[in-house]
Amino acid sequence: MASIISGARSLHALSLRLWALGETFQHGPFNRSMQRRWKKPVDSARTRLEGRTRDHRLDKLMVQLRNLRLALALNEVISQQRNGYASLQLLSKWRHEVGLNIEIGAFLKKYPHIFQIYVHPVKKNHCCKITQKMSDLIAEEDAVIRENEVDIVQRLKKLLMLSVNGTLNMHALWLIRRELGLPDDYRSSILPNHQHDLHLESPDTLSLVSRDEALAVAKVEEWRKREYIEKWLAESETKYTFPINFPTGFKIEKGFREKLKNWQRLPYTKPYEKNDSHPIHNVERLEKHIVGILHELLSLTVEKMMPLERLSHFRRVYAMEVNLREFFLRYPGIFYISTKGSAQTVILRESYSKGCLIEPNPVYIVRRKMLDLILSGCSNIGECQQDSATWSTEECDLGSSHGCQDNICQVDSADSILEHGIRNDPYGKNQLTEFPHRP
Repeated sequence: MASIISGARSLHALSLRLWALGETFQHGPFNRSMQRRWKKPVDSARTRLEGRTRDHRLDKLMVQLRNLRLALALNEVISQQRNGYASLQLLSKWRHEVGLNIEIGAFLKKYPHIFQIYVHPVKKNHCCKITQKMSDLIAEEDAVIRENEVDIVQRLKKLLMLSVNGTLNMHALWLIRRELGLPDDYRSSILPNHQHDLHLESPDTLSLVSRDEALAVAKVEEWRKREYIEKWLAESETKYTFPINFPTGFKIEKGFREKLKNWQRLPYTKPYEKNDSHPIHNVERLEKHIVGILHELLSLTVEKMMPLERLSHFRRVYAMEVNLREFFLRYPGIFYISTKGSAQTVILRESYSKGCLIEPNPVYIVRRKMLDLILSGCSNIGECQQDSATWSTEECDLGSSHGCQDNICQVDSADSILEHGIRNDPYGKNQLTEFPHRP
């Protein structure tokens, strides 16, 4: 009995020694007796981005637009093929290049209104082409962009007037060509026809020939005019204000309304005003001037949104020497940053209601029709099967007399498609020799 008690005491003493040794290594020999403190939470742009009030409608819209961008990227790959179609084995090789992180067969199967999957009558491998409905919409978008050349030129002139020295980098302009509604060949199709307004100083620099004061009116000025006329507000209440629209669930702290009211009445240098002789020294007015520039820049886009990474290319040319992500987070009633869709995208909040653009333009209307095909999913699949049957008949007439009744494939899984394609095309005869090159 005594031996058991002594053994228990020795074990207890050993545990105390181990605990003391752990405390010594954890806190050091000289700060064992010091009081433990909780670390102060880190306050950075990233933590504020994660803790912001989310707009679920806009986040959902960005996921849908990402799927549309992927479909258009696959269309670009398919359109580079000689016969206007591509094997699934080929597309699976390039899925990472277009940003697709799932099996190609699973993605194509989700959107039968955009992609037709069929068995090639000669090679007997699974192939894919773009549906006639989607091809018509792509052609319609290009036609609408060509018809609105005057609006494109005015948009470019306003962008140049916003800059400090009336110039823009051509590479930065190329990155946002889709956001601005520019054709891919705008350098050769638009700029040579408007040399009296736009001048290509060098291969990398576009400059403005002369300012057009009739265009020096910001989009927010039109909103202020409507507010002044329709709501009978005083001029002091609308002269420097911005439309504010907080997301659902936004918490308004004590004193926030008063600060917002004072900020709305704060005078500032408007985007198209040039005041080089009197630079802005007041920090609040300088920030409001940057808000005006960013608001106008997003207003000039087709869908009133732009990826944050591409927007950062205009920081210096528009004299916005700030951390843009942190800056946008300080004005949640005007801008919204969505992290969905594999990118951080800045959206002009006032332009959207229930996930749709309030004032649609011709290019947006066509793109919305494309998005509707994404949202349709597998509904009304009979129309797609009829179009696919027509295509397979045409293929038979062109190159084969084999039976064509069984050419329309009903895909059960992505793995079966790829396995079948590899078995029928083991040496990759239908391969893309070069990835589509953009000018």
